[in-house]
Formats: sequence, structure tokens, C-alpha cells
Amino acid sequence: MTDLTFLPAVIMAQQIREKKISPVELADAHLAKIERLNPELNAFVHVDAERVRREARAAEDEVMKGHALGPLHGIPISVKSSLDVAGLRCESATRLRAGHIAIQDAPLVVRLRDAGAILLGVTNTPELLMAWETDNLLYGRTNSPWDLERTPGGSSGGEAAAIASGMSAGGVGSDGGGSIRVPAHFSGICGLKPTPGRIPATGHFPASGGPFALIGVVGPMARTVADLKALFEVMQGPDDGDTCAAPVPVRWPTERETKKLRIGYFEDDGRTPVTPETRAAVRTAAEALQRAGFEVEPFRPEGLEEARVLWKKFFVTAGGMLIRPMFREREHELSPMLKQFLAWSAAESPLTAETLLEAWIGRDTLRAKFLAQMREYPILLCPAAAIPAFRHGERSWKIDGKTVGYLDAWSFTEWFNLLGNPGAVVPVSHSAEGLPIGVQIVGRPWEEEQVLAVAAALEQECSAWRIPPIS
Repeated sequence: MTDLTFLPAVIMAQQIREKKISPVELADAHLAKIERLNPELNAFVHVDAERVRREARAAEDEVMKGHALGPLHGIPISVKSSLDVAGLRCESATRLRAGHIAIQDAPLVVRLRDAGAILLGVTNTPELLMAWETDNLLYGRTNSPWDLERTPGGSSGGEAAAIASGMSAGGVGSDGGGSIRVPAHFSGICGLKPTPGRIPATGHFPASGGPFALIGVVGPMARTVADLKALFEVMQGPDDGDTCAAPVPVRWPTERETKKLRIGYFEDDGRTPVTPETRAAVRTAAEALQRAGFEVEPFRPEGLEEARVLWKKFFVTAGGMLIRPMFREREHELSPMLKQFLAWSAAESPLTAETLLEAWIGRDTLRAKFLAQMREYPILLCPAAAIPAFRHGERSWKIDGKTVGYLDAWSFTEWFNLLGNPGAVVPVSHSAEGLPIGVQIVGRPWEEEQVLAVAAALEQECSAWRIPPIS
């Protein structure tokens, strides 16, 4: 019998419209899978099964009455627990917000509901989202559906585990330094980090303000690029609460226009080595896109190291300066991972008004130079991380005789948070241990549609998605 929970979301929606499956049947299948798998994976932290079934019955009634249906009608999705979903926990995994229930939906959640989606629940994160793995003092550790001894990534790790295992048809993550793309890569699914402001971050905690508005975004996660596209279309659009918002219309390129995009690829940055299997995955992706009719050439843009250093000032140094006062006289409530992050931050020179201004101007100057290079190669192809999913608690890895530290392993995503580029991750291959390996596709700001068009071509050529062992 076909497992309904592994159908692409767009196929689920089509079959609901054609009355081949019902919203109630689909909701029950997902709730049953959550009941079976969540005790081991610990991806969901709050599920309101009664409300899900009530909304599914209402969705089915609309189908039977022949009402107009939204593009996501009856589709069960999940949301990272750092975004407001009315009636569900929005704690960002910190004891400072323990028990906090959102009183209203974030704008993007309103849009998802208006499109007919059914919100299953909210998913686990590291404390205040400051890690590339998912563990905290409120709910504990989230495990990978590929190997329970490994992490599904972070900070959108609960989302990645839920979607990869079929507990959710798709969902919403957030990304300030790879927090959508690294979990997608680790978990064998797709994820899109949009341009800041393309999808409203309103209703997210911590809020995207000041320098964090330049690097922190929310975006869709799903098992297929078609599902990413469907979620993106619903979620995108300006909102007054997002300081980076702009009224950018959706502009899907034709196949002919897509094939004209020149693609530059690089396997590493010259500083941080990647595993041989990761390097091979990038070459596989480049060759696949060449077969699909793209012009693909080796190209490593200048300024990557400067971008890494500047990102660290915004995310690590400034992040620590903002978080540390929140725990004044409550240091005992810090999770071990956040305590470690704050130690890394404290080891950096504190930002002053002058050094913050210097970093901000430096970022804008570098961004202009970087985008000038992308006129020749409007699409970049590169690793999403130096390694596949790591074992819980690991902090460094030996690659090509060099020790790669925890923060350095994700520099491949951090650059594009600093520079504001949209980037998607698509599964391309698997490691010798059977772990997924994704490749990152990066475009120019506000050109998510081009990124997704290339991602769809890569997905079609590689067909690398697999059902994980736990399912």
C-alpha cells in the first residue's frame, strides 16, 4: 500500500481536488506517523491533534460542497517553534519563554492557512536557534531519521526530521547562518533561504531587526522542489512588519530563459576542506546540469573569506552581546550548546559603535563587489557544508589531514546570509554510510525563481531523494 505521507505535497493537493484522497485521511495518516515516530525522533514539541482533525473535517466538507480550494488545501504542514502559530508553543527552546503560547498567527502562517494548509504542530530547535544541531533543556535532543545517533541539523532540525520522515508534508524554517540549508542537506530534503524581506519574518522570535534583519530569514522546507515552489508562492510577498520587505512580483522564468543562466561551481573555498564525497557531489551536480543543457564552468568568487569574517561579527559577536543580558542572574538556565555559543562570542572582541559601523559598511561594499562577479555567473553551485550529518556532540572533524572546527564547517552557507543571496539545497547523492549529501544553488538577490528553476533541473537529473531508514 502507498504511504500517503511520502507523496509530494503538490500531488496530495491534486488528489484532494480530484477526490482520490480526503483531507481527513491525510491528516490521520500524518498524526499516526507522528505518534509512531516522534518518540524516537523528537521532532515535534507541540501537536494539537484535536484541532488538526477538526480542520481536516472542515477541509473535506469544502471539497464535497465544491467550494473553491486553495493551492495547499488539506495539506498537513509544520512550522518551526520560533514562529507564531496561534494556540501553539512559540518558545524558541529557551526556558526564558517556557510555556509561551502564541496568541496570533505570523503573517506567513495566515497565508498558509488561507491557501488551505492544515497546521499539524510546531517543531524543535536549539535554544534561541544558535546551533547547527537541535538540543535544548526544554525538550531534549532531536535525532536524524537516517541515524538516531546523528543530528538532523539546526536550527531548523525539528522541521527537517519531521519532513524527511513523512511526519509532515512540508513546512517553515528560519536561517541566519545555514539553519534551513544545513538541516536540508543533513536530512535529504530541499530547503530555500530567500532574500531578506521576500518572505516576511514578522512573528519570529528572536525578531529580525538591526543587523540581524540583513542575515536572518524564514523560508520553506519540503521533500521536492515543486513543493518548495508551491510553499514559496504562498508565503512570499511584503509585510509591514519586515524591515527588508519590498513589493517584488513573482516572475517564473521560461525554460529557455533558465537555460541561459551561466553557472559557476566550486568544490571548496580554499580555506575549509570538504569530505571527498561532498566534493564528488558538487561535481555530480555540475555534470548533471551540463547534461540538462546549462553552461557550467569552474568559478570561485572572490571575497568569501571576508564574508565569513563579517558574518561572524554579526551573528556570533553581536548575537552574544544581545543574548547574554537576557540571562543575567539566570545563567543556570542556559542550555550547554547556548553556553558554548556565548563562550565563542565572548572570545571575540566586543563590537563598539565604530566597529559595528565599520562592519556594516564593509558588508555593503563587499556585497556590491560580489554581485558584480555574479553578473557573469548569476547562479553559483557549491557545498552546503563541509560534512554530512555528524554524530551528536561532535565539535571538529579531520578532513584531508586538517581539523575543521564547528563554526568553520558551515561557512558555505554563512557567506550568503551575510550577502543576502537566496540559496536552495537539493539532495544529490549519499555518503558511504548512507547519509544524504545536498548541494547548494545560489542566485542573485530577489531571484528566488531562478534558483528554484535550476534546483528543479538538478533534482530531475539526480533523483536522489530517498525514504530514510526509520520510516
